[in-house]
Amino acid sequence: MTKQTIYALSTVYGKSGVAVIRVSGTSSLKVIEQMTDININEIKPRYTYFTNIYDNNKNILDKSLVIYFKAPHSFTGEDIVEFHIHGSKAVISSVLDSFSKIDELRLAEAGEFSKRAFYNNKMDLTEAEGLADLIDAETSEQQKYALRQMEGNLRGLYDGWREELLKILAHLEAYIDFPDEELPSDIIDNIQNTVFKIKESISKHLSDGNIGERLRDGFRVVILGEPNAGKSSLLNAIAKREAVIVSDVAGTTRDAIDIHLDINGYPVVFTDTAGLRNTDEKIEQKGIEIAYKKAQDADVVICLFDGLKNIPQEFENIVKNQKIYVANKVDKLSDEQKIDILNKGCLLISAKHNQGVDALLQNISSKIKEKFTSSSGVLITRQRYREALYNTINYLSEFGFNKEIELSAEDIRLACREIGKITGRIEVDEILDKIFGSFCIGK
Repeated sequence: MTKQTIYALSTVYGKSGVAVIRVSGTSSLKVIEQMTDININEIKPRYTYFTNIYDNNKNILDKSLVIYFKAPHSFTGEDIVEFHIHGSKAVISSVLDSFSKIDELRLAEAGEFSKRAFYNNKMDLTEAEGLADLIDAETSEQQKYALRQMEGNLRGLYDGWREELLKILAHLEAYIDFPDEELPSDIIDNIQNTVFKIKESISKHLSDGNIGERLRDGFRVVILGEPNAGKSSLLNAIAKREAVIVSDVAGTTRDAIDIHLDINGYPVVFTDTAGLRNTDEKIEQKGIEIAYKKAQDADVVICLFDGLKNIPQEFENIVKNQKIYVANKVDKLSDEQKIDILNKGCLLISAKHNQGVDALLQNISSKIKEKFTSSSGVLITRQRYREALYNTINYLSEFGFNKEIELSAEDIRLACREIGKITGRIEVDEILDKIFGSFCIGK
């Protein structure tokens, strides 16, 4: 990793009350010396200084708050200086331009501050990705879980498994180095039990129904029904705007249309689909195929039908998901018809007149909340974690004492490496520490 001092605007470029420019590296104090009146020999870490900022010709660019974070007690683990300047485009541009003329500085690459924090052991990869998720969070639940991950809940779990495997590997490596010594039977039993328990724990962790990825990308709710059942009208009512075209002409919706919404803190992707019916029209047939595929992949399917008609048989083909049967056009139903539909366990709405839509959304929110909270509190949020954990289980399944000890050790080493891919930390020195760390002082 390059040790060159980097700088970048840490807030969004544009008109704002305050903008923050961050500098990280060994020349951070030199920037203060060249561009402010602050005496760097007397500067105190984590104190806020109010000062003028000058360009290379000593012209005043702005009045700024300056904060110095001394290594290693900073975000990157390096010396960091933050300039809190006024957020006009002119001020931001002039200050950045002056920074660019300092030889020891260069503009930071995307994510380079976080990358330096990782290299300096200020965070692991899961915490770095938690930070990225926090920046991208659009709902309160995304925010909460991103904070948990950024604070190390995944790191603690994965490091715990890796720590146990490294202990096993240390025993096996020691046996390989000293083949005249036999592994005691109690150690063999303990190793086998530990490997079994870790496999079980990882398997349980993986059986989360992909809730973590859903929380990041959005829970899928698909609206399914016959033509003119009111699917597009319902989606518009949910979105509270004209998100899709509504028409009395059957087959108007040919493709799946997604709308992203925040439902009680959960990110939800609602999908309007083509009407289910028998048709010879090729494009419409393709749209219906897409509708069924979307329904099969959804977390919740809204089975919408015209309350004046019977429940369509096509809904019975959707068996793998949570289904909510919803009768539309309640404004056209008699009291007797309403009671009959309610007795069948269906919800009543009028998408056109926005009746019952809030109750439907509450029902969806409850199903998502139940699915989310019933899973583990530590969730897999990325596919790469999942793939590495499946690989870990495969290597642990290959482990055993019924083959050459070198091959058994390799199984454990590869399992450690897979977990290390998630956190970004796996080194030979760790194994050596486990081997020699239990020695007596002086040995």
